[in-house]
Amino acid sequence: MSYRPRVPSLDRRGVLRGSLAASAALTLPVVGAAAPAFALSGRPRAAWGVQVGDVTASSALVWVRSDRPARMIVETSATESFRRARTWHGPLVGSSTDFTGTTPLYGLPPGEQVHYRVTLAGPEDPRRTGEPVYGTFRTAPARRRDGVRFLWSGDIAGQGWGINPDIGGYVVYDEMRRLDPDFFLCSGDNIYADGVIEPSVPLPDGRVWRNVTTQEKAKVAETLAEYRGNFRYNLLDHNLREFNAQVPSIVQWDDHEVRNNWYPGQILDDPRYTEKDVDVLAGRSTRAFREYFPVSTLHASSGEGRMHRVVRHGPLLDVFVLDMRSFRNANSPGRQPDDTTGILGAEQLRWLKHELSRSRAVWKVIAADMPLGLVVADGATDYEAVAQGDPGAPLGRELQIAELLRYIKHRRITGTVWLTADVHYTSAQHYEPERAAFKDFAPFWEFVSGPLAAGQFPANALDATFGPDRVFVRAPDRANVSPMESAQYFGEVDIDGDSGELTVRLRAQGGSVLFSKVLQPGRVGQ
Repeated sequence: MSYRPRVPSLDRRGVLRGSLAASAALTLPVVGAAAPAFALSGRPRAAWGVQVGDVTASSALVWVRSDRPARMIVETSATESFRRARTWHGPLVGSSTDFTGTTPLYGLPPGEQVHYRVTLAGPEDPRRTGEPVYGTFRTAPARRRDGVRFLWSGDIAGQGWGINPDIGGYVVYDEMRRLDPDFFLCSGDNIYADGVIEPSVPLPDGRVWRNVTTQEKAKVAETLAEYRGNFRYNLLDHNLREFNAQVPSIVQWDDHEVRNNWYPGQILDDPRYTEKDVDVLAGRSTRAFREYFPVSTLHASSGEGRMHRVVRHGPLLDVFVLDMRSFRNANSPGRQPDDTTGILGAEQLRWLKHELSRSRAVWKVIAADMPLGLVVADGATDYEAVAQGDPGAPLGRELQIAELLRYIKHRRITGTVWLTADVHYTSAQHYEPERAAFKDFAPFWEFVSGPLAAGQFPANALDATFGPDRVFVRAPDRANVSPMESAQYFGEVDIDGDSGELTVRLRAQGGSVLFSKVLQPGRVGQ
């Protein structure tokens, strides 16, 4: 195995711990307040930590949130001492972005550890600076032999299970941080904007789950301020802030960033909402999402304003981040014999085909925010994902996926692997044309992980249209099992630089590897 060292030095961990000491003490009663020394002097404070997103071999995006108007200044260095540091002058952050800011970094060295610190300066007096906040990340390698390793999961603070101080908060993030991956792929449901966080929840065994609560989590999110508060909520957890300071992210969204099972054009019949137009809610959530995550195609300088994108991580890996929410048609029984909109929309499908065909990476990970062959219902008659329970020829949204799978086969696009979350359990499905009603595709694997901090649910039924075989599943036998009752799940992908083999491991919180599968490079189907 030809990996560069992945366990950071004790000094680096010490720097991270020390730089986060102030923000690790952040608790609900003092949210938004500055430390006394800085409050008296009017210096800005970055108590919400830092994040880095969409890292490539030469670029990255750095995020921070201030407690007041400030100028964002980023310094990068190859060393923890910050000798020969390079300075990046970021934006002026203020109320228009909820005091968040993102600074793009360019011209970084490939395959190297980058240390950075973010300083917030007074907008009128740059000498009045707050205490720097530190982080680190690795750029994508330029050489194949360096290998790549990343984690993925999703579903955070769902079903009323929020930050529980009795169990240490989101402790799964501390476990993932200690694995020191190159990056983390969040497959959606970063928040549950439609999920109220109560102060306490009784458990079936008589115990009581206690939550950290905030005003914005006391009702469903409708206003921009409430959506912003939902994204801020998770950053109250010190495990997540420390994870963000060490592990860069690739983030996508799904339904709960707006509202359960939403689709464009939907008008709500839900008494909890005074705003019934989902498009209005989605616009507010999109703005808050852009403010709280460093996403390259949502950054102001990109001019693109879309979620779907390709993040290129060296010669071994391209990550195709899909948006299966913004362009879909209405949820329905899914029996249409002709459906050009599907779950991706016609334009995104054309984009995905084009980008897959031009990719030269050994592995093409398709990051889907919903599974393909698992039946996800929306009420008594409609369906939320691709599959609709009819095992025959493709209908409805299945037609678009059939077109994509046919394209991958006939263009001989090698190394495609599908990763997703959404269903709140972990599983591995192998899709095989010999088992399928639709046969014009090459075999492939789909791996499911999650939740990270939400309720667990029983396994969904399979739809035979694309011939899935559930090779592995770990799911409870009842709905909404709390994180105190069962371990949370995340997945690991390890690509060896020498052989090019890709190993997927489905992991449970606590260190267990539940399932492992090794895939060979250079194949159209596995």
